[in-house]
Amino acid sequence: MCAEPLIEKLFEGYNCTIFAYGQTGSGKTFTMGTECCDFTIDSDRKGMIPRIVEAIFARADSDDESEIIVKCSMLEIYEERVLDLLSDKSEKPELFIREHPQEGIFVQNLCQVQVGDSHQTMQQLAQGCLSRTKGGTAMNSESSRSHAIFTIFVKKLMKSDSGTRFCYSKLHLVDLAGSERLKKTQAQGERKKEGIKINEGLLALGNVISALTDSTQQRSHIPYRDSKLTRLLQDSLGGNTYTVMITCVSPADSNYDETLNSLRYAERAKKIKNKPTVNEDPNAREICDLRKK
Repeated sequence: MCAEPLIEKLFEGYNCTIFAYGQTGSGKTFTMGTECCDFTIDSDRKGMIPRIVEAIFARADSDDESEIIVKCSMLEIYEERVLDLLSDKSEKPELFIREHPQEGIFVQNLCQVQVGDSHQTMQQLAQGCLSRTKGGTAMNSESSRSHAIFTIFVKKLMKSDSGTRFCYSKLHLVDLAGSERLKKTQAQGERKKEGIKINEGLLALGNVISALTDSTQQRSHIPYRDSKLTRLLQDSLGGNTYTVMITCVSPADSNYDETLNSLRYAERAKKIKNKPTVNEDPNAREICDLRKK
């Protein structure tokens, strides 16, 4: 499984991201596992997220030398607004993206729920999936009308004779809304407006990927701020993260052009160079190092 190496990196203190890209109806939501959030389904029908959640808690349970705290959050980007899918408020206020000098990009006031096992985590995922904006088009009767990001936060406390130090990391699991051709989806009214916003976000993502991989351009300006999606994925694209992109394509001849575009998109993304580093408390590490001396 492509996620298996990332789970170990997560517990070593590295940030990780897995995102699925492809046209609408190509199987992104099924692949990521946000289509059905039920642990009782057949194992061969489980998507990435349920498998990853199980693996994370199995890894945490096997570590007898550290205290491990796991939290999760889930948001959607709908028409360029960031909304909290785990909020218990009936009216979900728009949230804003901020940047921390050490921890990087984050969403202010986004709910982070502490979870003690895989079942609790899947309950939160199920709640988020139910709150996510969906709607039917000619190409997909249950089309996701937003980009969704389910994030798992891991904090690992390591105690020794020289003191306690900790590392912290996060795993973004991203289900992108599908790229759409309005002529094919036959979208009208609100669905058409949603489709335009989806395509704008994906275009901005493509522009960031192009800027990161174009050797003729200066790397001094990457257009991360052109959309909420690229801003939230800034650390994942050319930043401090191990990133995996899964490209979903349709086997239908009628989708040849979209399939070719998706594969070209992936080919460009493969050239991006990230620089992952361990996230740990520098003060605690310095104190431990001094005590060892």
